[in-house]
Amino acid sequence: MRVPVSDVGLGDRAADVLRGNDLGSMTAAAPRLYPHMWSWDSGLIAVGLARLSVPRAITELRTLLRAQWATGMIPHIVFSEGDGYFPGPQRWATESAAAAPAAVRTSGICQPPVHALAVRRILDAGRAAGGADRAEAEAFVRDTFGAWLAWHRWLATARDPDGRGLVEIHHGWESGMDNSPRWDQPYAAVVPGDDLPGFVRTDVDHVGDLRERPTDAEYGRYLWIVEQLRRVRYDDDAAREVVGFRVADVFMSAILAVASDELAGIGDELGFDDDAAELRELAARFRAGVRSTVSPSTGLARDLDRRSGRWIATETVAGFAPLFCGVDDGSQRALFWGERWCGHPALAHPLPPSVSPADPGLRPRTYWRGPVWPIVSWLFSWAFERQGDDDGARRLRAASLRQLAGGDFGEYYEPFTGEPLGSLHQSWTAAVALDWLAR
Repeated sequence: MRVPVSDVGLGDRAADVLRGNDLGSMTAAAPRLYPHMWSWDSGLIAVGLARLSVPRAITELRTLLRAQWATGMIPHIVFSEGDGYFPGPQRWATESAAAAPAAVRTSGICQPPVHALAVRRILDAGRAAGGADRAEAEAFVRDTFGAWLAWHRWLATARDPDGRGLVEIHHGWESGMDNSPRWDQPYAAVVPGDDLPGFVRTDVDHVGDLRERPTDAEYGRYLWIVEQLRRVRYDDDAAREVVGFRVADVFMSAILAVASDELAGIGDELGFDDDAAELRELAARFRAGVRSTVSPSTGLARDLDRRSGRWIATETVAGFAPLFCGVDDGSQRALFWGERWCGHPALAHPLPPSVSPADPGLRPRTYWRGPVWPIVSWLFSWAFERQGDDDGARRLRAASLRQLAGGDFGEYYEPFTGEPLGSLHQSWTAAVALDWLAR
């Protein structure tokens, strides 16, 4: 039986996790399963680091930006010198891409653009601390604003070429919700070629229950998409023509909308008026895109399979994209707290699982197919606070801290028992705990 620790003890343990996973200028996502830097992990890790050390949080994001491609894309993995992860840099072979950085080994796809949320936290923490921290935070934000703007512009052009206000992804990994039921339909159309190079997975060596991880058949599809991208040298235009997976991701679109608003606010403070206006237009476009996806029958937002032209209607937490980005009319908020979601009587904690607990397809131990992810709870608590729903933000914070009270900092949690699953001592889980504890 896990003995809950005090808030002070939990904060100390969370700080120890981040220090233990610190590789110097980057933070490993986890000590064994994820020994490199992941883009959206890094953004949320920086949120927590800002509570411990403003300079270290700045270093985290500067390291990530050194891996930015010439197009503006921020890759989803920045490889450390360590190994033990598959697919590694040899499989990605991004050195063939004209836009890839010369001195940094990266993957060739992206992840959700949460980074502006961290930039704002760093700026606020630096200003609150004053002195050298304030000066360094303000210099960092001014120095890197153009890079964050380029990242948002790339998503708004290369990944929304028709201006529909929906970010197109070319791999389920780009969503951050890797094996969510959202992707079953488009993945079913991905048929690996006979010439798919062989592979040996390493992720299954680091979990006790293989049900927590994707299957080998799923991995074959994932790697075939990597192969398709590699063969066109990760060219944006060519990728849209050849890749077997093209989906308009509604939750990533919602993240881009709110992150663009955050970046616009920073631009206002820096005197970058034209850039701030551009970012607000971008945010409005993607909010409208998110609103356009809502199903009249379920009230949830949907993804769009660009290959088939069909809507993807699933009962996953991504369906609350309108609630997250502030275009809900009130009905989603009621649904979020109702019995199909956070109010389900069987839940260990009133927090949103990755799939509705009322959905018969929920798999409570399997990655993005049922477990509760603390970082998702943090994103919604952040959004609620930003929208002025202080009560909703407090409810998520309190329930999440109870969930994390054992101090294991699981990657995700079984929704009905509260058991920590996946990788333990996960950096971004520790980071969001620190942010909650500081509020």
